[in-house]
Amino acid sequence: MNIGKIAKRAKVSTATVSRTINGSNKVTPETAERVWRVVRSMGYQPNSYARALVSGRSRMLGLIISDIVNPFFPELVRSFEEIALENGYEVIVANTGYDPERMARSVNRMLERQAEGVAVITSEMGDNFVAQMVERRIPMVFLDTARVGARVSRIKVDYSQGIGEAVEHIVNLGHKRIAFISGPTELRSAETRRTAFLKCLHQYDVLPERNYVQTGNHRIEGGEGAMERLLALPHRPTAVLTSNDLTAMGVLRAVYRSKLHVPEDISVIGFDDIEFSQSTQPALTTVRLSRKEVAETAFSALAKLIAGNSEKGSQYDIETHLVVRDSTGPVSKAASC
Repeated sequence: MNIGKIAKRAKVSTATVSRTINGSNKVTPETAERVWRVVRSMGYQPNSYARALVSGRSRMLGLIISDIVNPFFPELVRSFEEIALENGYEVIVANTGYDPERMARSVNRMLERQAEGVAVITSEMGDNFVAQMVERRIPMVFLDTARVGARVSRIKVDYSQGIGEAVEHIVNLGHKRIAFISGPTELRSAETRRTAFLKCLHQYDVLPERNYVQTGNHRIEGGEGAMERLLALPHRPTAVLTSNDLTAMGVLRAVYRSKLHVPEDISVIGFDDIEFSQSTQPALTTVRLSRKEVAETAFSALAKLIAGNSEKGSQYDIETHLVVRDSTGPVSKAASC
């Protein structure tokens, strides 16, 4: 590698190139990105292990997610990896499958690889695992869980905002028999969405009928099974909100198998706005939670903690909003009877 040529093309000093490659926090993110762009354009592939020996830094970040099968997470991983690579970091991805034991192994992997920071985009992170990271002084950012503290930041999603918009939309279409299919009750994010739904219904003086709140597993088969139970009730709902889009896809399948139609007989609303939600038949009305925004916020939060700008972490708020497509419509007279 010719540091002089890199410095000339990037219009910086050779010292700045050296600091960038060795991960110094004395280089601004904008300058570091420019240097790395030139490095890559010249075909130089940095040896991360050699660089770690020189700098004392691994240039590794950990990313822990719940379910790689759920399209929400690959989209988030892609965005996180892209911004990390642009800033000279590699990413270790761990998929827990909602299993605490796999979570423990994931944490150990991060410690063994000397990750400089870890983004935890899952709900099953136990207090003992957090304590391990804190003891090692590893910067962390959590989605919805944990509290802001020393070297710990938190991303807080405003689920109520999007769910409120969804309830308002469906009520304005004339629906009163409104059901909700939650994710696993042990997941904090699923419980938060369920609570927000019930609170929003109460604001519109709409009370859910008995058994109108069902539990799924955040997967298609869970949504299908929960919808079958709703369809078997004496008075089936005319609208169903779900805790995520995969659940909503299971609902669409169950409605189709029952010879009913969406939205003529039953309106359906998902949550997340994964890419597939635009391709369902009909296209899914859903609440958008931007994976790119979550990923970029997580990286930015870790970068600030790693740089040591502040010992204490921060909270970052992310909004959610309803995206109206074709799976919702006015309640029919026959369905409302």
